Amino acid sequence: MADAGINPTAAALLGLLHEGPMTGGQLMAAAERRLAPFWSMTRSQVYRELPVLAEQGYVRLGKPGPRSSQPYAITAAGKRTFSRWLTESPGRDAIRNQVALRVAFGAQHSATQLRSLYAEANEYHAEALAAAREQARDAKKAGDTYAAASLEFAVAYHKAALSWLKNAPVE
Repeated sequence: MADAGINPTAAALLGLLHEGPMTGGQLMAAAERRLAPFWSMTRSQVYRELPVLAEQGYVRLGKPGPRSSQPYAITAAGKRTFSRWLTESPGRDAIRNQVALRVAFGAQHSATQLRSLYAEANEYHAEALAAAREQARDAKKAGDTYAAASLEFAVAYHKAALSWLKNAPVE
């Protein structure tokens, strides 16, 4: 199968546009609602990708709305490209955990710094776990098994992080 030639962020935008035309701000809100528990996307990434997708013919611009907001709609070429992207191997995950990176240099921290780092990470993962569980429950209730499955990944990730934090070294 030929390479779709799009990066995961562009593919995520095309996937979200299957719901209908959206502005950049609406795409950010949809990404936050549907993808944030397991996939990060920044506003700058969204606004960088949209003109590229338009130039490639994968999205088309709609009529400007209030405050010059520009809606984008997926084209037939965009749908074909997204379908090709779905069939490609996702490759390997890139693990980038800032707490683990700092722990790798734990010998340069004081015990107080490490405890503070762990406490902050523990609070974040506990809150994120609760939110992901709630979203997964809501997705299951709505009958969206695919969203629920993706959210279960986020649940498992935050559980694993919390478990790791319990045993992280202080000295």
